Amino acid sequence: MGHISLNKVRKAFGDVEVIPPLDLQINDGEFVVFVGPSGCGKSTLLRLIAGLEDVSSGEIEIDGRPSAELPPAKRGLAMVFQSYALYPHMSVRKNIAFPMKMAGVSAEEQERRIAAAASALNLTDYLDRKPGQLSGGQRQRVAIGRAIVREPAAFLFDEPLSNLDAALRVGMRLEISELHKRLATTMIYVTHDQVEAMTMADKIVVLRAGRIEQVGAPLELYENPRNLFVAGFIGSPRMNFIEGPEAAHHNAHTMGIRPEHIDVSATQGQWQGRIGVAEHLGSDTYFHVHDTGLAETITVRASGEVALRHGDTVFLTPQADKIHRFNNEGLKQ
Repeated sequence: MGHISLNKVRKAFGDVEVIPPLDLQINDGEFVVFVGPSGCGKSTLLRLIAGLEDVSSGEIEIDGRPSAELPPAKRGLAMVFQSYALYPHMSVRKNIAFPMKMAGVSAEEQERRIAAAASALNLTDYLDRKPGQLSGGQRQRVAIGRAIVREPAAFLFDEPLSNLDAALRVGMRLEISELHKRLATTMIYVTHDQVEAMTMADKIVVLRAGRIEQVGAPLELYENPRNLFVAGFIGSPRMNFIEGPEAAHHNAHTMGIRPEHIDVSATQGQWQGRIGVAEHLGSDTYFHVHDTGLAETITVRASGEVALRHGDTVFLTPQADKIHRFNNEGLKQ
């Protein structure tokens, strides 16, 4: 079981309130991602759940048991940090076994759990190596293996891929997602990378200044953001925002349109502009269009290679059914 309930949980450091009272339900077996910009409180919230920070008020329940006053070791959770925190003088086997040794697990049971974790993480051939003989991705898998053998109610990941290069991050993202499917255990994952959030989560929690802005499935947040902050944070490249007469024409204070929902033409369209930077990626081309009179830059995504270059005149037409409308308080209409 791994149901976690936060009820009016608040955190303050002295007079500074970093997490105003919030409520959140994390269901058994869910993959929940906390996402938001630096300083939004996502890691602090994870540490409150783990017991590494004390709550200022409110209650945390784990499988129905009040846990806010329990020490970390009594909460039945396992945490994987950004730093691998492996013992360099110990083999992979001994690193994975360490939490079980501390918990007094029998040697026979230790071997069973090590073998199962190593198999799940493709580490069987590396059990007798030292961390210094492993790649960054392999060391992160060892850290995850050390968490797996504890057989926790939930796994807590605090930006575990930040130290990896782009290719390794993509690979580890897939491995963690596959691991979640196999283990069917609750996972809470902290990241500032909304691409990680969109591709991994069952449920995303978007945070800003310690407050929950919106909770929902990835596509729900993408298609129906509650406010300007969520609309601008979820999606890459970010949503275009337009104010002034054009927004008023669409009965909005601010209108939003995603780059992929703008049609591009060299001959005709609703808005005229001039191409600045064109990013040709093969499968997609991103155009940064200036001089439209709407916004400093309008970003457009076109499929495949498009025969338009820097300085070309271009015509843009927003897809009418994909326009997002926000009122003067930044809330979705």
